[in-house]
Amino acid sequence: MMTKLKIGIIREGKVPSDRRVPLLPQQCVQIMQQYPHVEFFVQPSDVRCIANKEYLAAGIPLRENLSHCDILLGIKEVPIHELISGKTYLFFSHTIKMQPHNQKLLQSILEKRITMIDYEALRDASEKRVIAFGYFAGIVGAYNTFLLLGKKYDLFRLKPAYKCFDIDELKEELKKVTLPPCKIVLTGAGRVGHGAELILKEMQIEKVSPQDFLTNTYSNSVYTQIVSSDYNQSNNKDAAWDTDDFHEHPENYHSTFMRYAKVADILIAGAYWDQRAPKLFTNEDSKRTDFSIRLISDITCDINGSIPSTVKSTNIYDPAYDFNPHTQDIEAPFSDPGNITVMAIDNLPCEVPRSASEDFGNQLIKNVLPDLLQQPYGALIQRCALTVNGKLGPGFDYLKAYSEGK
Repeated sequence: MMTKLKIGIIREGKVPSDRRVPLLPQQCVQIMQQYPHVEFFVQPSDVRCIANKEYLAAGIPLRENLSHCDILLGIKEVPIHELISGKTYLFFSHTIKMQPHNQKLLQSILEKRITMIDYEALRDASEKRVIAFGYFAGIVGAYNTFLLLGKKYDLFRLKPAYKCFDIDELKEELKKVTLPPCKIVLTGAGRVGHGAELILKEMQIEKVSPQDFLTNTYSNSVYTQIVSSDYNQSNNKDAAWDTDDFHEHPENYHSTFMRYAKVADILIAGAYWDQRAPKLFTNEDSKRTDFSIRLISDITCDINGSIPSTVKSTNIYDPAYDFNPHTQDIEAPFSDPGNITVMAIDNLPCEVPRSASEDFGNQLIKNVLPDLLQQPYGALIQRCALTVNGKLGPGFDYLKAYSEGK
């Protein structure tokens, strides 16, 4: 008979608080039916998108103190003073890129001999992430694109995504939209790109090839989806495109995105960006009279990253600002038609927390739990754990100096 394994769902302690959950009540029940040795406990919260009574109705007990649990599941960073020594935690620690503001968090995790499993670090043999919220970031980011378009040009009014109960209500809102002819360029074909495409398809916007987008004019709205090879070129003009070489040495390439910036009205940015890679365009490019983009939804939200006008993040309740390309100043949104309106919300899935949580929980059940519930942990966890009993995991030696406060 297997030893009972107690799993606790923690209350989000980061401020502002996140409303998402790692598992819905019915998903907890599904897991306990599939793995009879597993028990769940939930720390009460008045903020999360799933009410305490919903967990109770599913037979999941509420416990303020989760120190009896073996594994603790959350979403965002756990405040240092709330960490329990010797436990296994799963949450987004935002430390694997050596983020300065979370250096002390990693130090505390090590000091308290915690086994830390960062969702962002869980990758399969081909280095693809096995669990993420990117799909819903794409959905909400694309939805917000049209919410802001309606406001910018006084075309229509959409309910903010966070006021929609779930994705189905969000889709209903889109039926209010009648678009004038416009050209939209979407970067990225991963989770974010697929989520954004769901909205574009829901609105029945025609998809065209990159080449047709660049050369044709249309009487209806169209979009094109581009990947790295469409807007980057080797500095060696005679070299053929080599995706592996670009990923290994992006510093040897330059951007050709201005071709799209000359003909597009809207940019939805959903592509991963390496700091060594070229920016899509420069501030000088955005001053040009033929730079036609006037609305950018930067779903990636890389501050001072691939998009120079993304100089700060925005939030759910105040989603956009205007970037004056000539002065490079931030101005009030929709204050001048010549400005570039920028959306750079850094927690987009929080706008539809129930739908995003359900999808995340399904990924957790399918891709992570089979390894997490083994004793000892399975190959995925052993390979990808950020820390193990207070020591850096096998793939994270590069964090040694960072973890020592250097």
